[in-house]
Amino acid sequence: MTALAFDPLLGWAPVWAALAVAALAGAVAYWAGLRGWAFRALGAAALALALAGPAVERSTAHALDDIVIVLDDRTASQSLPGREAQTDAAIAALEDQIAALPGTALRRVTLDDAPEGSLLGRAITNAVRAEPDSRLAGVIAVTDGLAADPAAIPADLPAPLHVLLTGAPGEWDRRLIIDEAPAFGLIGQEVTIALRIEDSGAVPDHIAGRPVALQIALDGAPPREVIAVPGARYEVPLTLEQPGANVLMLSVEAGEGELTTLNNTAALSINAVRDRLRVLLVSGEPNPGARSWRNLLKSDPGVDLIHFTILRPMEKADGVPVEEMSLIPFPTHDLFIERIEDFDLIVFDRYRVRGILLPEYFAAIRRYVENGGAVLVSAGPEISTVES
Repeated sequence: MTALAFDPLLGWAPVWAALAVAALAGAVAYWAGLRGWAFRALGAAALALALAGPAVERSTAHALDDIVIVLDDRTASQSLPGREAQTDAAIAALEDQIAALPGTALRRVTLDDAPEGSLLGRAITNAVRAEPDSRLAGVIAVTDGLAADPAAIPADLPAPLHVLLTGAPGEWDRRLIIDEAPAFGLIGQEVTIALRIEDSGAVPDHIAGRPVALQIALDGAPPREVIAVPGARYEVPLTLEQPGANVLMLSVEAGEGELTTLNNTAALSINAVRDRLRVLLVSGEPNPGARSWRNLLKSDPGVDLIHFTILRPMEKADGVPVEEMSLIPFPTHDLFIERIEDFDLIVFDRYRVRGILLPEYFAAIRRYVENGGAVLVSAGPEISTVES
């Protein structure tokens, strides 16, 4: 296409001013009866026309292809028996049909699992935003229809949205959904787990709305059973007795003919902590580091500290009675047998094995660690001796 265009370098104001001056000069020459006034006026008009920057434009236009977005859902629910083959066949048929259309290009987008679930709405939104609205001809989603964010699907798409559903008529599934679960809780205090059981799809009439058994087991203990109705929200109270990670296993009974039982179970880990941190510090001998330990632990008001320092080894015989060497006796039996489970941390600072702690105390410490307790050994040169 050829066209005449104007692009004045100095803008249109000087052009119009030059035209006005040319018209005025021609009118004055005509009124004065001067010969050649017409040629002068034409010359001034040609100068003004040159200021307008005339140009001849020749352009060639090519039509751009329309764009069809094909969303390929490859989330976990699409891996059920038969669905993957259906998806592959549908995608292959769409590619062949779109390739046969003149002036049409295919954009394939794959949807994978996300921590929040199948984010179908977000995938469609991102794919549409990546293409010009004027070229978008349509969006085709090959999916099972399970979306964690249906509200995110745009209501004002610039092109039609088509959905090809995989699966078969009459399919249904039951799943256990955890709505709320605390990350931690206080030992001996109650925490609450919010959950619900959801039946989706073509639920058989003899199963729909029927109560089901929910099994709840904490840290490998025998499970307790709760009767729940699908669709209702339940709050399950639990009391954490064991410090550290507490593993909670939940499972709901399977229904007849459901697609899969993998989503009928759920596992949670809840960290049980004490309201205050109880620390036992045992210093094997007076040393400058003992004060650093005390300053560190006493600086936190949430720490309850019990500190014992061994002032004199048992093999040292200087005739001084034991009751004169300490303010109170070292209550080893009470600390390491009776009340060892009350502590969250036991610190041995420069401690030597010199017969003060009997073998049964070390056996109690081993059981304490196996049950979730913590032991920290701060050692010096004695770590390389037989007293380590």
